[in-house]
Amino acid sequence: MKFTCEKNELYEACLIASRAVPSKSPMPSLEGLKLEISDKLKITGYDLKKAIYTTVEIFNAEEGIMLVNARLFSEMLRRMPEGKISVSCNEKNNINVKCGKSEYNYSGLDIEEYPEMPVFDELKSIEIPQNILKNMIQKTLFAVSKEEIRPIYTGTLFEIIEDELTLVSVDGYRLARRIEKIQSSKLEDCSFVVPGFTLSDVEKICNDTDDPISILIGEKHISFRIGETVVISRRLEGEFLNHRKSVPESFRHVIKVDKQEFTSVIERVSLMLSDSNTNPIRIIFDDSNINCYCSSVKGKAEDMCVCEGSGDGLEIGFNDRYLLEALKAAEADEIAICINTASSPCIIKASDESDSFTYMILPVRIRTN
Repeated sequence: MKFTCEKNELYEACLIASRAVPSKSPMPSLEGLKLEISDKLKITGYDLKKAIYTTVEIFNAEEGIMLVNARLFSEMLRRMPEGKISVSCNEKNNINVKCGKSEYNYSGLDIEEYPEMPVFDELKSIEIPQNILKNMIQKTLFAVSKEEIRPIYTGTLFEIIEDELTLVSVDGYRLARRIEKIQSSKLEDCSFVVPGFTLSDVEKICNDTDDPISILIGEKHISFRIGETVVISRRLEGEFLNHRKSVPESFRHVIKVDKQEFTSVIERVSLMLSDSNTNPIRIIFDDSNINCYCSSVKGKAEDMCVCEGSGDGLEIGFNDRYLLEALKAAEADEIAICINTASSPCIIKASDESDSFTYMILPVRIRTN
């Protein structure tokens, strides 16, 4: 096997495929990248949960297959000079990598030990611009659960109803939901859950363009085709939260506030909290203003901002990080904070009543002295 290509193109492709390569594995072969040639060079990373492969244009090629340690091979490429790079592997699995005056000779991994990837059974597909899906993932992924107690919540729900795509993430303390119209769909109404670690890779691979990404849905797997790159992942199985019934629709108080001003107030007040601190930020929704307080071993802080509407003095405790992550993800200059009682969920949405985003945060009990 041998080929020649542009060094930077090969390096970038290896970085993409390496997202699916574990840094350490009891199976040494999984720490490798599989390089195989037919008409193009196909580079694959696989960790038994997801696979990422991409292709590179090559010339002076001879068909074949080899397995290289992902970290070592990528580091070689990074350190080599700019220009065309030549890679070859003989029948004894000896690999030669040469670019300009730089040259490496070393042994590859045993390709026979590399596991077979699962067969993907495409049943349905949709297309959506990369920039839209990238944004939807960014604005919901933060609410995916990090706990394996309920594995279904370590992923994001994709729900397709007619011409709308909805993404929902929950972790037991909050919910993040985004809705977008889709133009191209080849499937009936359906839903599936994609692991958060897969979506993290998809979000990083997507470009800020309106070039389409194809989402192919199989019985047990999901595939994202992004240009020359394909990400394949298992689907998560289980019963996901019914977000339509869980998010309140009527409220006693709807307070409208400038998002940036409110975010700045929360950031200033939360400065007095630490990562190990369990005390919430206390927020009092008065008439035309929102008062924020916190107290910790560091000291005390208070601040306020003006608003439109009144909460009749309702006082609610919030986890500062959950609140800030929702505020920063909200895509509106003015938001509506919708509340009922001090113990019921708080909803953050656009003040103009558009439903493109919804964030729900459960309150934290305020200790009484």
